[in-house]
Amino acid sequence: MIGIVVVSHSRALADAALGLAAEMVAEDNRPVIAVAAGLDETTFGTDAAAVAEAIAAADSPDGVLVLLDLGSAVLSAELALEFVDPEIAERVVLSSAPLVEGLVAAVVTASTGASLQAVADEAKRGLLGKQDHLGDVPTPSATVATDNEQSVEVLVSNEHGLHARPAARLVALVNSFDASVTLTDLDTGRGPIDAGSLSMVATLNAQQGHRLRVGASGPQADEALDAVRVLAEQAFGDLPAGALPQPVLRGGSGLDVAIGPAIVWDTAIDLSTYQRADAATEASNSETARTAAIAELAQVQRETTARVGAAEAGIFEAQAALLADPAQLREITAAIDRGASAPEAWSQTLDDLAKTVESLDDPYQRERAQDVRSVRDRVLRLLTGTESAEPPADGVLVVRELDAATAAILDAERIAGIAIRATGTTGHGVIVARSRGIPLITGIGDVQVPLGSVVAFDARANSFMVDPDEEAFRTTIRERTAEREQALATADHPAVTTDGRVVPVMANVGSVQDARDARGADGSGLVRTEVLFGDRRTAPTTAEQAEVFRKIAAAFEGKPITIRTWDIGGDKPLPFLPQAAEANPFLGERGLRVFRHRPELLRDQLQAVREVALETPVQVMFPMVTTAEEVAWGIEILDALGPQPAGLKVGIMVEVPAAALRIDSLALGLDFVSIGTNDLTQYTTAADRTNTAVAALADGLDPAVLLLIDHVVRHVPTGVHVAVCGDLASDPSAAALLVGLGVHELSAVGPQIPLVKARIRRISFEYARHTAAEALTQSSAADVRYLLGAVS
Repeated sequence: MIGIVVVSHSRALADAALGLAAEMVAEDNRPVIAVAAGLDETTFGTDAAAVAEAIAAADSPDGVLVLLDLGSAVLSAELALEFVDPEIAERVVLSSAPLVEGLVAAVVTASTGASLQAVADEAKRGLLGKQDHLGDVPTPSATVATDNEQSVEVLVSNEHGLHARPAARLVALVNSFDASVTLTDLDTGRGPIDAGSLSMVATLNAQQGHRLRVGASGPQADEALDAVRVLAEQAFGDLPAGALPQPVLRGGSGLDVAIGPAIVWDTAIDLSTYQRADAATEASNSETARTAAIAELAQVQRETTARVGAAEAGIFEAQAALLADPAQLREITAAIDRGASAPEAWSQTLDDLAKTVESLDDPYQRERAQDVRSVRDRVLRLLTGTESAEPPADGVLVVRELDAATAAILDAERIAGIAIRATGTTGHGVIVARSRGIPLITGIGDVQVPLGSVVAFDARANSFMVDPDEEAFRTTIRERTAEREQALATADHPAVTTDGRVVPVMANVGSVQDARDARGADGSGLVRTEVLFGDRRTAPTTAEQAEVFRKIAAAFEGKPITIRTWDIGGDKPLPFLPQAAEANPFLGERGLRVFRHRPELLRDQLQAVREVALETPVQVMFPMVTTAEEVAWGIEILDALGPQPAGLKVGIMVEVPAAALRIDSLALGLDFVSIGTNDLTQYTTAADRTNTAVAALADGLDPAVLLLIDHVVRHVPTGVHVAVCGDLASDPSAAALLVGLGVHELSAVGPQIPLVKARIRRISFEYARHTAAEALTQSSAADVRYLLGAVS
């Protein structure tokens, strides 16, 4: 295997480029890579003697490829060849390839045992993928398929298509065979291209859901095709969504309550100490900070993978990608050219980007603005020489917003909890902290927290207090700990009230892994099909849907599963079914309404449901219906597919007040209805749950919402089963209230199922009915919440 040498003016740049390239190839299969960069750790420059030493260290009988950045690096490398043994110098190639992209391509290609010339050629092509994507150059010429080429068809299932890592795995695999392998994207018509070239594979730009024709000729063509087919079935080595390893919880209690001294953490960076220089120096400072930030994020990603899990660690890969975003880098460069300092350029550019992200329609995407600000602050710290603060411990951390890096480095055994002023529950910092079992509450607002004060919060009651009754909170913590331990110990026991009423507690799932993790679930009361296939760029086939439904059914071991048909619109888009912009998407084409224009997509899904219903108990329900005519249309599509399987039951979602109020006619002939309290709440209160200005009004315990649930239970046709699958069913106290209203079945998020079941076992149905009757007479959600707290 050849050796590789990296020559750069910047040690940080070389280390970061090396770290990125090393991610592409397993450690035991990497070529020897030596670095000659900088005059020392911080001083820019190149040294011919250091380059000569690096060449000697990387020397191999197969040759040495030297990659360089610019200017004197070339001169230093040429001079270094005069210092080394002439025999070694003869097998050294100095490459004009781009340093970062060329190094990635060279490392991947060299790992396959390719010749020095082949590796050098591939390094020079390193920019092709990026150039093609940005339209800088014409698409490279396609590889000509041979007449005797054999082929197979595979599917790209990776969420982000054949991006760098899966492409690198494919290239390494292909080059391990004595065969010429080509790829053609059947969905775009691009190709065939050489599958042994990383740049060519990147240029193909194969996205998730695309079908690839893999052609092969040569002595080991059959073996190569079989190997590529297997790799494709394994998502080209990527972990598919829903099959990620479970996070390792290190020390976090997993509770929803905490108390301790307040740690008001202000991470603001003082830019006044920064000394502005000329534009060239500012540009150099900017690039040095950027490359150092990339290196830091690579380290954080490795540590987070070990401490928390691969899924959470991927957050930092995405942040590093932002540091390489050409559009943002152009803005920063332009600002510096106009006279801005490097910190001003980074602040202005990333602040503008954060504002743009916060204006997006999708609430999940809006919370990505936190990642933008986290990247900004990391670069600013490096530019100003600000030391990273030691992670706080031994108290309750109070922050404006929580960035993922902070959440990853906190000592979960010492931090009591985290209180976040900003609203939102899907920020990456929140996700990482909860994955680590750290108690957390969001949306505490601008409450004053005096220095040295003791604070406490109860996320279940949505309360945050300064100078609380400490003994009361510590008692609550002991009770919640015992409650959780007992609930987990009895999770598989049925939920039966003290007077004998059995309440099935099902699971809401959006992936196969959700189903496998739903400890104690009596089945699934909600399979979110738009989440299952929500990252697909092409519609899944009937067979693909049926396969996933079978896996979910298998996870529940024959217990019933309830499959909701495509529920899109509002804040839930589907990439393969684009919708026209609407002035008010929550009041537009949502749920079943959308498929009046695309009935074939609904028909395919219903066929998949029917196939699985022949093998296991299945319920299917139509979302976002308002009229009996809509229900009849959905059932007509289902009936047109043939006689209903004996194990299939049909129902609807009750999510709008109109459906709740006319449930007596709407549910005629159905087997069940399932109340979606999230949407029912926002439509009843006229408060968009994703709008922080009014989200507090969208409280599922509002008596108006409870009155509609009561109306559904009282007026549903005889024999029609009533379930609740919204957030209220995941709150143990609210779940008990729903039982008192007469709801037959609950469907909760997986982690809450043991707690919901335990709560039901502690009450009688008569007691629950009495509490529910009182709740209906209250004047506000706060009053209902107080009632539940008082009687629990």
